[in-house]
Amino acid sequence: MTAPSIRNVSEREARQVAEAAREQDWRKPSFAKELFLGRFRLDLIHPHPTPAVDDVRRGEKFLATLREFCETKIDSARIEREGTIPDETIKGLKELGALGMKIDPKYGGLGLTQVYYNRALALVGTASPAIGALLSAHQSIGVPQPLKLFGTKEQKETFLPRLARTDISAFLLTEPDVGSDPARLATVAVPDGDHYVLDGVKLWTTNGVVADLLVVMARVPASEGHKGGITAFVVEADAPGVTVEHRNAFMGLRGLENGVTRFHQVRVPAANRVGPEGAGLKIALTTLNTGRLSLPAMCVGSGKWCLKIAREWSGAREQWGRPVAKHEAVGAKISFIAATTFALEAVVDLSSQMADENRNDIRIEAALAKLYGSEMGWLIADELVQIRGGRGFETADSLAARGERAVPAEQLLRDMRINRIFEGSTEIMHLLIAREAVDAHLSVAGDLIDPDKTLADKGRAAAKAGGFYARWLPKLVAGPGQLPRTYQEFGMLAGHLRYVERTSRKLARSTFYAMSRWQGRMETKQGFLGRIVDIGAELFAMSAACVRAEYLRETDDHGREAQQLADVFCRQARIRIEELFGRLWTNTDELDRKVVSGVLDGNYTWLEDGIVDPSGDGPWIADATPGPSRTDNVRRPIR
Repeated sequence: MTAPSIRNVSEREARQVAEAAREQDWRKPSFAKELFLGRFRLDLIHPHPTPAVDDVRRGEKFLATLREFCETKIDSARIEREGTIPDETIKGLKELGALGMKIDPKYGGLGLTQVYYNRALALVGTASPAIGALLSAHQSIGVPQPLKLFGTKEQKETFLPRLARTDISAFLLTEPDVGSDPARLATVAVPDGDHYVLDGVKLWTTNGVVADLLVVMARVPASEGHKGGITAFVVEADAPGVTVEHRNAFMGLRGLENGVTRFHQVRVPAANRVGPEGAGLKIALTTLNTGRLSLPAMCVGSGKWCLKIAREWSGAREQWGRPVAKHEAVGAKISFIAATTFALEAVVDLSSQMADENRNDIRIEAALAKLYGSEMGWLIADELVQIRGGRGFETADSLAARGERAVPAEQLLRDMRINRIFEGSTEIMHLLIAREAVDAHLSVAGDLIDPDKTLADKGRAAAKAGGFYARWLPKLVAGPGQLPRTYQEFGMLAGHLRYVERTSRKLARSTFYAMSRWQGRMETKQGFLGRIVDIGAELFAMSAACVRAEYLRETDDHGREAQQLADVFCRQARIRIEELFGRLWTNTDELDRKVVSGVLDGNYTWLEDGIVDPSGDGPWIADATPGPSRTDNVRRPIR
C-alpha cells in the first residue's frame, strides 16, 4: 500500500475545493454581511448583548485564580531565555483546568463562555504569549472544538475528559508545500478494513512537539464505498509511525512547541474519523468561525499592556523640560494606542457575546476581528517601541543588567508579528472575507460571469439578478444616516453611527460598480478587494466601539471616558476610511503588476548588485516524500 505523490492542481480546481468547504447557507442574520450590502442593521448588535449571571460568576472566579497563577507561577523572562515553557508551569495549568476552559463540565471542563475564554487568553497571553498560544491552539483549533461541533457521543466521551485535564492537542493541516491552498494536500489516509493508514508530513504543528492528541487533515482516495476527499481524524501522538522530526524556532514566541510531524503507515481507527469523508475542510473552517476570536483577544491583552507601559514611561521620561507624553508627536501615539485598544476590546467582546448567544452568523465578524486585531495590534506594539526609543529596541535582560526596569517591548514586537500570518495571513483573510462579502451577488449573478455556464444558465441568472438589483440598488441611494436626528440616543457618538450607515451604502455601491466593471476578473483584483474589506473592518470596529461606549454609559461604568475613547477612535478610523476609498480607484495596482512581471523575468537583477546573500544552501521547500522517518523523535510529552 503506497501513498500517491502530490498531483498538480489547476487554479480552477483549487477554487472549487475551497468553495466546497464554505458554509453555503446563511441561516442566521449577520451584522457584517449586511454592512457590506449597504444595510446598517444596528438592531443586531444594540443593545449590547450581555452574559448570563451564572456565566459571569463562573468566569470571574476562574479569572481571579488564573491571575494569581500568572503573577506567581509564570516566569515570562525564563521562557524567553530558555525557549521553552517549563514542565511545572504546564502541569500547573492542567491542575487549574486551563486545558478545559471551553469543555463542558460533564466532561470535566470548566464550561466557560467564549467571552470569558477570550478574557482568560488575554490575561495569560500578557504573562507569556507562548502560553497563550499553547492554550489557544489546544482549544480553539485543536481537538476539543471539532469534537464539540462534529464529534460523535462516543468520541466526546472518549477524548474530552482527557483533553479537559491531562492531554494537550494540536491541529495539523499545513504541509511543507501546502499552505492556504488545501487542494494540493499530500497527506493521505487510505482505508484498510476498520482503519485508515496515514502517510505524509505536516509542518508548523503548533503544540505538535508536546501534544498527546492530534487532529489531522488528510486526503482519503475515492474508492468503492468511500466518497473520499479531505477528512479529519483524531490521532494518538504516540501511535507507531508518528515521529516529531524537528522542533521549529522562530523570531518570536520562543516557547512555542511547534514542529514537523511525519506519519508513516500510521493505523488510525475509523472510529476516530471526525465527521464524514470529505468534510475535513468544512470542519476546519467552521471550527475557525469562533476559534479565530482567540487571536484578537490576545491582541487586546497586548494593547492593554502597551497602554500601561506607554502611560508610565511617557509620564516619567522628560525631554526639553516636560514629560514626553506632553509633546504632540508622542501624545498622538498614546492616543492611538488607547483609542484602538478600546475598539479592539469592543470588537472582540461583541463578537464573543454574539457567538455565545448563537443568534447571529458570525463567520465574517470573527474573520474581521482576526484581521483587524492582528493588523492594529502590530501597529500598537510598533508605536510602543517607538515611544520607548532606544530602550524599546533593547532586550529586557539588557535593561535589567544595567539597572533599569526590564520592559520586554522588543519581545512583544517579535511575538506580535506572527499574528498577521497565524490562522490565515492578512492577504488570505482579505480574500476569505471578500468572498463572503460578495456572496449575495454571486448567489444571484454568479452564473453570468462563469465561463462554463450555458447560455440558458446565463439567461436564468440574468432574470434572477435583474429582480435582485431592482430591489437592492434603490435602497443604496438614501438612508437614515442622512437624517440629522438619527441614533440620537448615542449622544456625541450619533454622528459616527450616521457616518457608518452612509458609508456602508457607499461601500456597497463601490462593490457593485467593481463587479459590473470587471465581472469574472473581479477575483484577480486583490488590491481592490483588500481595500473593500479594510473599509468594512473599520466600519465594524466603529460600530462596536460606539455600542460598547453606550453600554458602559448606561451602566455607569466609565461611561464618559468610554465615549471619549470611542469618539477619538471613530475620528481616526474615518480618516483611514476616506484614504482607503481614495485608493479604490486611484492606485498603482496595474503598474505594480507590470513591475512584478519584470522582477520575475529577471529585468531588474542589476538592482541586486552590490550585496552578499548570507542565506544558507538548500531547497526553498523541504522534501516531504512519504516514507519512514530517518531522524530521532523529539516529541516531549508532559506528564
